[in-house]
Amino acid sequence: MKILHLSDTHGLHHRLADLPPADVLVHSGDFTNNGTEAEVLDFLNWLIEQPYRHKIFVVGNHDLCLWDAEGIEDLPDNVHFLQDCGMEIDGVSFFGIAYNHNEALIPDGTDVVVTHEPPAMILDEEVGTHWGNAPIRSRILSIKPHYHLFGHAHASYGTLKQEGIVFSNASLLDDRNILSRKPRLFLLSP
Repeated sequence: MKILHLSDTHGLHHRLADLPPADVLVHSGDFTNNGTEAEVLDFLNWLIEQPYRHKIFVVGNHDLCLWDAEGIEDLPDNVHFLQDCGMEIDGVSFFGIAYNHNEALIPDGTDVVVTHEPPAMILDEEVGTHWGNAPIRSRILSIKPHYHLFGHAHASYGTLKQEGIVFSNASLLDDRNILSRKPRLFLLSP
C-alpha cells in the first residue's frame, strides 16, 4: 500500500500540483488558516476531487470549526474523517486523533497513527522550542505502530525511524509559511 502524507497546507491545497499516485492520501491537519466553515468546505471539495482510492484527514489547531465535530455529513465513502476513531484499509489499521485530544484513545495494534501534533522531541522543534506532545510520545512508543504521521512544527519537516517506528512530519509550509515542500510517499505492507 502506498500512502501519501501531507500536513499544514493552511488553505494552499489548490497549489499542490502533480501529486504522486498512491492508494491512500493522509492529511494530518491545519488544512485551513483561520478555521472557518468556508475554508473547511473548500478543502473538503478539493480533497473529494483528488484521485486517491482513500482519503484520510484529522484536524489541527487551525481547523477550529471542526475541533468538537463528531462527524461530517455527506462525505463520500472513500473520505475518512478520523476524529478519535479508526478504520482498516486492505488489512492496515489507521487511527486518528484530533489536535489536543486524548492519546489514550489510540488502540494497541494500530499500524498507522495520524495526529496533528508531533511526539515530544521527535521532529517537533521550531524557533528553538519543542512543540511536541509528551503523552502522544509515550503512547506511540508504547504501542509501536509502523508509522506515526503528523505535522504542526513547520521547521521540522522530515522523517525519522526510531524503535522500529517511522515518524513523518509532512508540514508543507516552511517556517516562513511558504509552500515549499513535497508530500511524503511511503510503501507499507500489512
